[in-house]
Amino acid sequence: MVFAPDTEVALRTVVNLINTAANGREGLASVGDLDSFLAAEGFSGARTRDAAELQSVRQLRGLLAGVWTAGEDAAVDTVNRLLRDANALPQLMKHDGWDWHLHATAPEAPLADRMSTEAAMALADVIRSKEMDRLRTCESEDCDAAVLDLSRNRSKRYCDTGNCANRAHVAAYRARQAAAG
Repeated sequence: MVFAPDTEVALRTVVNLINTAANGREGLASVGDLDSFLAAEGFSGARTRDAAELQSVRQLRGLLAGVWTAGEDAAVDTVNRLLRDANALPQLMKHDGWDWHLHATAPEAPLADRMSTEAAMALADVIRSKEMDRLRTCESEDCDAAVLDLSRNRSKRYCDTGNCANRAHVAAYRARQAAAG
């Protein structure tokens, strides 16, 4: 494990959120799509389930996507902005089968504030650990999805949104076969 368990969960959620807009598709086209995303990610707390909430989460997604291609200083600026805008106040919490972990907003805070704070806290751990190189973009030529590399040897190159790694391996195999005659 590279980071604390709750940090890794939050980072995976950030990647999954960013990738709802990967490769020109809109995975959060409706409030129902957001409901499904949040259920899959195990996100709890207050919801308004309206278009404004959906738009706030989409805006957050854009900010977080920028961190994946930003340098450390720009990432710090984004993280600090997210924490400041959400009035973050970290506290230890225990709920829903999770042991002690940090929450920096109240459960009744707006969804986008809670999501941005969870993301910012996780990204703060990444930055403080000097691990920004674990935040990547898929190396497939036709994919722009975010990649979180939690492997020991830092070898993850492709996203989990499609079968980019499989396609790259098949293409490399075919190229070797063609070169061999």
